[in-house]
Amino acid sequence: MYMTGWKRRWARLANRDKVLSLIGLAMKAGRCASGEMMTENETKSGKAKLVIVASDASENTKKKFRDMCKFYRVPICFYGDKDTLGHAMGKEFRASLAILDEGFADGILKELKNHEDIA
Repeated sequence: MYMTGWKRRWARLANRDKVLSLIGLAMKAGRCASGEMMTENETKSGKAKLVIVASDASENTKKKFRDMCKFYRVPICFYGDKDTLGHAMGKEFRASLAILDEGFADGILKELKNHEDIA
């Protein structure tokens, strides 16, 4: 009985925010780089397939990543806040992250299009 209730709560949580679940999976698989410097390095090296920037990041950070992603032709989206993104990765707050795997990037973009939060 206890396990059934737990599974039900987990299913509700996972359905509510699949984007954060996919970010967590990418992090565990080692296909995610977090932090401003790592995100910038992976984007410039061509390894980043998707860049996610927290909605509450500074305007300077948003502009920097928006311009960089436009130049390097990497999709970018603004999602969640710093604390939520960091928590999804099992770290402290993070303003930016890069997804390095095409499959994870496609899954996240698909979910974001469902939420219509894409930049």
